[in-house]
Amino acid sequence: MIKYVILAINSFDYILSKTGNMLIRYQNKAVVAIVDPNNENKTAEEVLGWGGQIPVVRNVQNSLQYRPTHLVIGNAPQGGILDDINRKEIIVGIKNRLNITSGMHYFLSEDVEILKLSKKYKIELRDLRKPRKNLFFSKQLWKKRKLPIMLIVGTDCDTGKMTTAWEITKALKSKNKKVGFLGTGQTGILLAGNGVPVDSITSDFIPGEIEHAIKKFNFDLDLLIIEGQGALNNALYSGVTLGLLHGSMPDFLIMTHEPKRKYDVAGNKIPPLPNLIKLHYDLLKPFKKSKFLGVNLLTLKISKSEAISNFKNLESKLKLPVNDMVRFSGSNIIDKIFNELEMWN
Repeated sequence: MIKYVILAINSFDYILSKTGNMLIRYQNKAVVAIVDPNNENKTAEEVLGWGGQIPVVRNVQNSLQYRPTHLVIGNAPQGGILDDINRKEIIVGIKNRLNITSGMHYFLSEDVEILKLSKKYKIELRDLRKPRKNLFFSKQLWKKRKLPIMLIVGTDCDTGKMTTAWEITKALKSKNKKVGFLGTGQTGILLAGNGVPVDSITSDFIPGEIEHAIKKFNFDLDLLIIEGQGALNNALYSGVTLGLLHGSMPDFLIMTHEPKRKYDVAGNKIPPLPNLIKLHYDLLKPFKKSKFLGVNLLTLKISKSEAISNFKNLESKLKLPVNDMVRFSGSNIIDKIFNELEMWN
């Protein structure tokens, strides 16, 4: 049985440790501890507002009492640099025969010291962001595609794109829809067991890699949901976002947004939602028609009454269902998607 300890030194909060957080949310029983000296002796529930009584400990050595089998690097800092503090903890994990899972751009399997130790202690190194060697170039397979595709997009990084994709997948399956999930980042790939690490792929090959991944799915599915990355309006990551948009050529879109966030992670003002919705339509217009089916908000940091007020205001402005699928039911968004799929068939 797999038991995870999450490495989240100085980063265990509701945004920075997103890979770890999704394991806590969706594979809760498999997570036995979190490493973060800043939150030592707290629980996941106390730090995140969810996750129950999973303990936060000072270091990997202290986590061993819970008998983990895998050490997961919970955050993925910009540039994916491995610092000395995390390196030391990873080495402690290896020496205690923990398999290591990393979502960093820095590949542990190419680190001479870590690779040597992994062989000595016979543990697995898994680099979630490491792409295949022989990449596929786009053949514009979307022109003959029959399988409906939904892409989750956002107004910035860390607005809940992966969470939204996963929640929609679960909800539609509960309604007996046959739904596939394609991960495009370290978190989605880890949860789903498949995917394309789009931000590690040479830009010319992103559309082709997405097309190739879509081909692997059963075309008898009612819907394939693709995890989004970055944001078209984010100057740091828009190249990846656009490659993913054109690779997936989605039939449907869901927008994600954090209402309290006025500036993106690059420090630039986030444009109004109607402008961003139009931007996505304009970029797809030369190729095909697409349709937004809803907006999912990340409302963790505002009150429930303020969240509901945001839903009503945006629904009136955008003429789309708006909700927070984690905090509330999200039934209006799911009903909209379900009805669209019924008409598709």
